[in-house]
Amino acid sequence: MTAIKYAWSALGGDPSLSARITTVARAGTLQAHLPVRPLARACVGACALAAAELGARRIGTAEVPTVLVDDGAVATAFTSERQLLVDGRAPVPFAPLSRFWRAADGWVRTHANYPHHRARLLAALGLPDGASAEEAGARIAGRPALEVEDAVYGAGGLAVALRSPEEWAAHEQGLEVAARPLVERGRLDAAHARVLPPLDADVSPLLPAAGLRVLDLTRVLAGPVATRTLALLGADVLRLDAPWLPELPDQHADTGFGKRSATLDLTTDRAAFEELLASADVVVTGYRPGALDRFGLSPEALAERRPGLVVAQVSAWGGYGPWGGRRGFDSLVQVATGIAKAEGSAERPGALPAQALDHGTGYLLAAGVLRALTEQSYDGGSRFVRLALARTARWLTAETEAGPEGGEPYEGPDAWLAETDSALGRLRYARSPVSFAGGPADWARPPVPWGSDPAKWA
Repeated sequence: MTAIKYAWSALGGDPSLSARITTVARAGTLQAHLPVRPLARACVGACALAAAELGARRIGTAEVPTVLVDDGAVATAFTSERQLLVDGRAPVPFAPLSRFWRAADGWVRTHANYPHHRARLLAALGLPDGASAEEAGARIAGRPALEVEDAVYGAGGLAVALRSPEEWAAHEQGLEVAARPLVERGRLDAAHARVLPPLDADVSPLLPAAGLRVLDLTRVLAGPVATRTLALLGADVLRLDAPWLPELPDQHADTGFGKRSATLDLTTDRAAFEELLASADVVVTGYRPGALDRFGLSPEALAERRPGLVVAQVSAWGGYGPWGGRRGFDSLVQVATGIAKAEGSAERPGALPAQALDHGTGYLLAAGVLRALTEQSYDGGSRFVRLALARTARWLTAETEAGPEGGEPYEGPDAWLAETDSALGRLRYARSPVSFAGGPADWARPPVPWGSDPAKWA
């Protein structure tokens, strides 16, 4: 089974529809030891097909639009955070303390892009908040890798010891992840079918998610990539953040296309949230499993208050097993699951050519939402969709075939980049790779400053 067929099957799609996908292979894109290119192509292709399927449903035709997946567009979009320029300035992707470190018996990777994670990392190492990278490195070098991992996680920070694929496969969390489907999906109740307003087949572009309201409670990349894609497809996406947890500005710019951005304190502004929920169609969450449950935001609790809702969740490690409650990021999942070992050398661990777990999982999450909406239009029911970066990593390392490496020449990302003015400055950005006949070519609006919109529907 090809990667595209595998992804489409995991989403519950009609197998015959995968024939609607055409791919343009380009040599030299997303080069790696592991089969990153077919995985990335599959995630985007499945997402575009799910959008085309929903679009056909809403214009009342049985013929699903054809989908085009171009490796150049996919490779450019999978590195969107690196392609971004803000008034000609390139973002810095990782902070000084987000990197590999030599430990006493191996390697550790840390993530400290956010100030609170940096503070917790340094505290776990017994260092003051203003300590340098050299001081942190000296502390790590004298301790075993697993000891550093446990100490930093115990302090609420983020650090992962390097493991081989075999070590992860035997790890309790690795075993739990391997036992799960790529996409966990199902019904939460027997709510009546949500009647989606029909779309005019003569109106261009075809926006399958037009009229849908999406509450975006996500951070970093995978979740925001999913909601950025739903915004491309016409959804009214309102991102909500806690006032005391601002997003990194460049990251917000990259993933904020098509959305609005507001702040909301769930401890004091519950009435405002419930008002938003009362007319939402989709809620997407990207916090660690269980973190939002205390606010009544589990899928079951949300569906009880808003029957017919689609709830999509993404996490690093999955909401199960001994690491189910841990925070995580793409770079750390690569290290734990053996990817960094496979992509590295005898001298030093490596990394994928893109944060492919984040981006790939993001497109699959959007696809899961779109497929849930299509299924819901036939037989109702509140729906849930769950994905985990670690499960996508399992797909990459153990379930995806490399396939042929040939194709048309890849001459760089320029053909898939665009520019626009915004309140954030002049932006150069990667256009979406999600492409189907009659569909949108770009977002309707640029990103807005973080927290600059009211917490209300448009």
